[in-house]
Amino acid sequence: MFEKVSTALDFQAREREVIKFWNENNIFKKSMDQRAGADVWTFFDGPPTANGKPHIGHIETRALKDLFPRYWTMKGKSVTRKAGWDTHGLPVELEVEKALGLDGKEQIEAYGIEPFIKKCKESVWKYKGEWERMSERVGYWADMENPYITYDNDYIESEWWSLKKIAEKGLLYKGHKVVPYCPRCGTALSSHEVSQGYKEVKERSAVVRFKVKDQDNTYIYAWTTTPWTLPSNVALCVNPDETYARFDYDGRTIIMGDALIEKVLGEGVQVCNKITFPGIELKGLRYEPLFDFQYEAIKGVDNEKNAWTVVCDDYVTMTDGTGVVHQAPAFGEDDARVGRENHIPFLQLVNARGEMTAVTRWAGVFVKKADPMILEDLEKEGKLVSAPYFTHDYPFCWRCDTPLIYYARSTWFIRMTALRDNLLKNNNTVNWYPDNIREGRFGNFLENVIDWGLSRERYWGTCASAARSTWSAPGRSFGSWATSTASPCRRTSSCTGPTSTP
Repeated sequence: MFEKVSTALDFQAREREVIKFWNENNIFKKSMDQRAGADVWTFFDGPPTANGKPHIGHIETRALKDLFPRYWTMKGKSVTRKAGWDTHGLPVELEVEKALGLDGKEQIEAYGIEPFIKKCKESVWKYKGEWERMSERVGYWADMENPYITYDNDYIESEWWSLKKIAEKGLLYKGHKVVPYCPRCGTALSSHEVSQGYKEVKERSAVVRFKVKDQDNTYIYAWTTTPWTLPSNVALCVNPDETYARFDYDGRTIIMGDALIEKVLGEGVQVCNKITFPGIELKGLRYEPLFDFQYEAIKGVDNEKNAWTVVCDDYVTMTDGTGVVHQAPAFGEDDARVGRENHIPFLQLVNARGEMTAVTRWAGVFVKKADPMILEDLEKEGKLVSAPYFTHDYPFCWRCDTPLIYYARSTWFIRMTALRDNLLKNNNTVNWYPDNIREGRFGNFLENVIDWGLSRERYWGTCASAARSTWSAPGRSFGSWATSTASPCRRTSSCTGPTSTP
């Protein structure tokens, strides 16, 4: 059947002969035709992005994926093997930015969004030939002549259909979410993306004195690892069930967690007139903001009368800091939750470029560069207790290496929490290999599922996404499919404008 190769051990030559035979005899199509009319088993490939070269990981996944359609074909099914191309996403934008010598959203807009989109559309096919050669070389069978393409209008309309159905079920809503955000790229990152960019860094935390309102020389000592968020402070949080202390030290009356006094002020420190009490007794205590400009910044903000108040929540611990946590709801998930629950105002004195806003003393300064400036000002004004260095893992953008910030954005959500019970029920019907994934990694994920934030704020990639592989048979689902709609645009025919909401 095959031409004799020079040596039985020349596996590459043998494989090339097999591929040649398949192509010349149209074997893939014949295998499909043989099963015409049989029960259908469907496979939609999770699409790669053709503007990047394939690597060893792609070879592995293509080889593994190929097992399932072949298996079900041998079991007598008519197997639809639909290839696809993921043509959207920030990696495409960055590739084009680099080629054009641009840096960030402002320069993209100056260049022109329409011509930028055109370049993106060209870029996505840069390595298409290499992907096709790799797929053929590893014996991956899929219909690559009629693939689904995520920038095609038919595909975009299918995502609009999905969103419409989700909305009709009452599962789509708009809210705010604190997200890991790259100020350089101007978009949020998924938890998977965040995990790719951690680095060990050495930074300064801050223990700060907040003056209690209408009490002479009395201060609450609070702690933060992000000094740049202090200008947006609107509350202090204590644990209602932990023990706190009021005592005299160094000419001041101080309030803080009792268990942390020596850790903050030094081992063996002597304090006077100490009384202890549960944290709940501090609830509602008012204090003065650190900076005068905060009075002006809070004007007109919802719930402004509740600004600079002590609130309670059990997420506060006595393991680090002072037992009192500074709250900036614009920059932390717990802060945002506590702020909502206690009707605390929302103050965000950092812009989308990660720079301090004009109302502050450090207008235009990137937040990480503002840290030492803020600490210096607090020290000059006698409000800084200490600013110890600490080493920790901090997330950086895996694409551009900019430090990420946790930043509240207006976001569209799918109410996944309303589906938790059904998700868990369906998960129990899946035949997992190994079976411990059912209750382990995937089960734990579903148990703790949160509402899905969809919105992205970019120019290319707002209408489509990388759909995961779809494996299904009559009456049975063997895998998962996800339309990770990255905030589709309002256009239905061209997808060429920047958007941030469905």
